[in-house]
Formats: sequence, C-alpha cells, structure tokens
Amino acid sequence: MYKINRVRISGFRRLRKIDLTVKPFMVLIGANGVGKTSLLDVFALLSASASGKLNSALSELGGLPSLLTRGKSEELSLMVDMEVPGYQPLEYEVHLGPKGTGHSISREILSQMREKHKGPFKHIDSSDRDIRYYEIDKYELVRPNWEHNPMETSLSQVPKMFRQPEELRRILATATQYHVLDVSPRAPVKLPQQMKPALLPGSDGEDLVPYLYYLRESDKDRFAAIVDTLKVAFRDFEALSFPPVAAGMLAMTWKDKNFEKPLYMNELSEGTLRFLWLVSLLQSPSLSTITMIDEPEVSLHPELLSLLADLMREAAKRTQLIVATHSDRFIRFLQPEEVVVMDIDEDGCTMANWAKSLDLEAWLEEYSLDEVWRMGRMGGRS
Repeated sequence: MYKINRVRISGFRRLRKIDLTVKPFMVLIGANGVGKTSLLDVFALLSASASGKLNSALSELGGLPSLLTRGKSEELSLMVDMEVPGYQPLEYEVHLGPKGTGHSISREILSQMREKHKGPFKHIDSSDRDIRYYEIDKYELVRPNWEHNPMETSLSQVPKMFRQPEELRRILATATQYHVLDVSPRAPVKLPQQMKPALLPGSDGEDLVPYLYYLRESDKDRFAAIVDTLKVAFRDFEALSFPPVAAGMLAMTWKDKNFEKPLYMNELSEGTLRFLWLVSLLQSPSLSTITMIDEPEVSLHPELLSLLADLMREAAKRTQLIVATHSDRFIRFLQPEEVVVMDIDEDGCTMANWAKSLDLEAWLEEYSLDEVWRMGRMGGRS
C-alpha cells in the first residue's frame, strides 16, 4: 500500500518550520492556537493542489498573504514523500509566493531517486512559468503544448505519468477533512434524505441515511458491525430502521428498548448523533487514503472515547487517519506512539514532536498518558 511517509512545512501560519513523520494513526494534541487545525489545513491544501482546486482553496483560507507566518516568512513551501514498496520514496515539493492579493507557484518538483540515474529522476520540474514534465514517449522533460493554468499546480494538470506519481496524485487529491458534525435543528443529519447509492455518510451527515441503507443491503457484515458497536455504546439500543417518507426519500429511526415507538434522528441527542456518524464513517470501506477528523470528542460521553479509539485504530488499517483533539480524556486511551504533541516555541511558532520521543517511560509507569499531559510533562498545554 502506498502511503504518505513524511510532511515538511515552512511558512504556514504558526507552522514556520515543521518536519514530521506521518504514521497510519496520529492524534494531534495541544492547547488552543498551537497549530493542530493548521496541520490538517496543510493536508487539505495539498489535496487541493493535486485536484486543480488550489486557487479556490487559498481563497477560502483568506488568501496566501494571510497564511504566511507573520513577519517571519515570505514564502509557503510544502513537501511530502510517499513510501513506495521496493523503491525509494517519491518526493513532491511546491513553493508558493504572494503576488498582489493572490499567489504564484515559484517552484514545483516531483522526483524520485533511482538506481543508475545521476541525481533524482524528475517527473515534474517547474519554476515560475517555465513548466516541464516528463514525457514518457519522448523520454525527456518537455514543456506543455497546451494551455497551462499558472494558478494551479503542474501536478494537477500534466498528463498521466508513471503509476507511482499517479498514486501520489490520487492519494493527495482524495484526502478528506471532517469537522465537527452539524447537529443544529435543520442540519442534514436530522432530515429525511434521498435514497441513492452512497459510499460515505457525508461531511455533514447529508448521506448518512442512504449510506447505511445501502450498506445494509450490500455489505451486511459491515452494517452488523456498526449495529453491534452501537449496542456496546448504548445499552438500550436495539436496531436502525429506514421507513420511506416520500417518493425516493428515506428517514432513519433508532429503536430503544424502553419505548414502543422508535425515535427519529431529530429526536436523538447531539452526542448520540455524532457518535453514530463517526462509527458509520470509520466503518466505511470507501475511506480516502488520508482521512482527517477535527475534534471528534465533541458532545461525546467520556465512556465512549475508549471505544472510539479502538474504532480509529481499526480504521487506520484502511486509511491514514489524522485526528486533532483537545480532550485529555481521549488521550487516556492512546499510546505515546499514536500521539503528536504540539506546542509553541519562544518565537511563537509551532513545535511538533511524537510523544514516543519525549522520554516518558518513567512517568508512564505511575501515571496514564492523559495524567502525564495534564501535569505538563509532555508540553502542549496553555
């Protein structure tokens, strides 16, 4: 399986200089404002860069000038390398500079060290508007003979290359970020939904009903696993049902053994809805290669967090799972090799270190990981 092995960031908000190994399951902890969400935003930006949506993604984030480390950076650079079984890693690097209120792509390289090749083999080698990519038929770097959009990366525009670069493009382009589920009165998760094939529950639960219905019909074992998890989490839960409410529309009900009639989604508590959505998401067979979840602990009872940690470990066998949390109760159920501690240095910029590297063994003999964090032995506290 191809996977991202490392990320290097320079000049993005407080992330002035970050070089971090990426693991299958990594939980970012730290005080408010230390850069946890910024790290997720970096992966979202890399996803946009690979899918031809860089310009719109930068605009949504306020424009490149507002993203640069204040007074300490004039350029944003991002680098990832992808593990390639049996070969050297594939490295992708992009440098963005401000241009008026917009941006320019000053440098972009996609390369890989190869045997019998002097220096790195380059699939893309672009500088400003001098765009070059490797043309398989010509066995050399060529300039495009088609219109190249200077606001978007070459990675998103050049023709399909070798299989490994295409895997990197796919992995980055499909990276998905999930924020706290909307459970307001008219939230999509509380309303009837259109009956259609759905492979994921949606970022706001807008496809939760057709997804679970489709899963029940097409993958009974996985649907049963979701139901069994809910029974462990909620002792009075019995079943999910899908009554039709109009032509082509389905509702979903929750059967509680204490009540004769089932509960509709709009009658469930915020924590119950969010846990149902998280369980459904983490059990999906169609998770993207990189999945990011921001603050999954919101509204959840502490007793659910141990179960959530186990679900995430299982999901991390199918996706690279990056989670940002403020919850010390959640940290209790994690291992040091699963936790990245984020803190602020004396210059006000972010530091990121794997908890496993912080020499915590003596403390962990007497205290749980969350207690060590609360005592300030790991950093990452306000």
